[in-house]
Amino acid sequence: MPSNLFMALVVLPILGFLSVRVEAQAPTYRYHICSNTTSFTANSTYQSNLNLLLSSLTSNATRDIGFYYTTAGVQNSISEVVYGSFLCRGDLTPDLCQECVTTIAKDGVQKYCPLEKISIIWYDECMLRYTNQSFLNRLDKDPQISMVNIWNVTDPTRFTQLLAETINGLVALASNAPSGAKKYATKEAPFTGFQQLYSLVQCTPDISSTSCDTCLREAIAQLSGCCTGKEGARILSPSCNVRYGVYPFYTTEAVTPSPLPQPPTLPPPPPGKDQISSLIIVAIVVPIAIVLFLVGCFFLRRKARKKCNALQEQNVGNKISTVKSLQFDFATIEAATNQFSVNNRLGEGGFGVVYKGTLPNGREIAVKRLSRSSGQGVKEFENEVVLVAKLQHRNLVRLLGFCSEGEEKILIYEHVQNKSLDHFLFNPDIQVKLDWSSRYKIIDRIARGILYLHQDSRLKIIHRDLKASNILLDGEMNPKISDFGMARIFGVDQTQGRTRRIVGTYGYMSPEYVMHGQFSEKSDVYSLGVLILEIITGKKNTKLYQSDRGEDLLTYAAWKHWRDGTAEELLDSNLRCSYSRNEVIKCIYIGLLCVQEDPKERPTMQTVFLMLSRYSFTMPLPQKPAFFLYGKAESNMPSVATGSSYQPTSSSVSCSVNEASITELFPR
Repeated sequence: MPSNLFMALVVLPILGFLSVRVEAQAPTYRYHICSNTTSFTANSTYQSNLNLLLSSLTSNATRDIGFYYTTAGVQNSISEVVYGSFLCRGDLTPDLCQECVTTIAKDGVQKYCPLEKISIIWYDECMLRYTNQSFLNRLDKDPQISMVNIWNVTDPTRFTQLLAETINGLVALASNAPSGAKKYATKEAPFTGFQQLYSLVQCTPDISSTSCDTCLREAIAQLSGCCTGKEGARILSPSCNVRYGVYPFYTTEAVTPSPLPQPPTLPPPPPGKDQISSLIIVAIVVPIAIVLFLVGCFFLRRKARKKCNALQEQNVGNKISTVKSLQFDFATIEAATNQFSVNNRLGEGGFGVVYKGTLPNGREIAVKRLSRSSGQGVKEFENEVVLVAKLQHRNLVRLLGFCSEGEEKILIYEHVQNKSLDHFLFNPDIQVKLDWSSRYKIIDRIARGILYLHQDSRLKIIHRDLKASNILLDGEMNPKISDFGMARIFGVDQTQGRTRRIVGTYGYMSPEYVMHGQFSEKSDVYSLGVLILEIITGKKNTKLYQSDRGEDLLTYAAWKHWRDGTAEELLDSNLRCSYSRNEVIKCIYIGLLCVQEDPKERPTMQTVFLMLSRYSFTMPLPQKPAFFLYGKAESNMPSVATGSSYQPTSSSVSCSVNEASITELFPR
């Protein structure tokens, strides 16, 4: 049999089989608006009617049209009647539509609009709306929300022309849809050899064709005011929405199995021979065998993974007994540090002094000798040993061993040559040694280390004390996260913990931890945001400016400059002649996202890592940081993009700025 024919018969069915399974992501929250002027009391008639309405919307979310409008309550009691609807993105299957509507009804309403009578909540996949007045068949263009991808396209003129041609052509397709059908249209158009333009328009099916046309065209006009030349944007309103981007955000084509190629017609076999061609046998048997083999591998791997997870859980419970092989005797450590000589002292942390030492084999070590009066007792000590001994990552400091004799509690780490990050950031004499490329690398690799702790290690770990003095730098200025004395292990499905003992460093601790003792992955994200802003500015997050209003790095500098369009003025003056504008703006943006007061509004570490490593991403603009000390009269920065534009101010220093790496990025 020819080899290429054999491969076609075997490989194509397998590829078709493997391409069928597509994992759907959970619905993604985007924005909400709740009217503060109309609210109801808990357990009131209005709330009962709202619960009935949400239940009705959820149960009707499998309708093919992806839209449903209903009411709940007695009509003669007008003040207590609730009117509501949902609209799912046109490409969603009924099951996915119901999943999105259910998510908003069960979680979104309570989280974002718990006691408001007039509310609209947008997710990527659907919109849910309810109010105390009827809105069926009514065109509602307000409120209108703009969300923009903060990255610019490479050829804005040609991109804008292509977008106008593409998205305007969709308006008629959507608005002229037959009665009872979805008012929805999408189109893909080639932009460059590597990028496609994806466009989507949609109206609620209850409004007329004329109203849909009006709504969409006004939304498209808004795009030109807020988002010209950007890689992606969307306009959201109650009656319609418009969106475009350079990556597929809707289902462009259904994935189906590749058909089994038909075997070629062969001449009949000689008399007396088997009437079934060997070629046909191979074509049928081999793919089935391979599929069965793959299925078997899947189940074996799943079984092995469960066994591995069980062993890991058992190992966590063994605590310090699992690392007895790492134990050093006190005499060895005492000799290595020259009797804990002052000349060997590297620094002092919250729980004790760190010394440089040299083992008999010549290996240099860092010795953390816990003070007897420190807050870190036996529990924290054992915690740090167990944790760090199990962690292996290039951006985490490596534990070599420990010593526990009498009242002495000592941790032995690898020696990191360049001390801690704060030694470089906040020392005017050596700040200049940290150029922008070094700082950006440090930010990126700290994020990698925290992502490993949260998601990729065998244990899910919350550090709880991330700060500049706990970031050590090796000979090549690679950061290594240290000091795990306050870290906590989380269960696989655990998202939050609580403690009555608040320990850490003010300025880095998240507000929910300081005020309520609540900590989670988002607590580390908050600390990372503070650290990023410190790395950019070269200043500590305390009393950045002498002011009777207590202005600090987060409130006065980062937020005020971002809001005023002068973000680059935050940059450490030592870097003004050599930096990447795009990277600086991106890091300020990420830092401000991380320090938002509401933990739900902060990105996950995976999102932070993706934003650092990608040129294009879409996120709402940051809101005020926590502990913002201005009065109520201070104007709020909108959490999504508006029509205002940012232009970098000219610097008094004459120098060259690196603009070659990626396209320009400006906050809006």
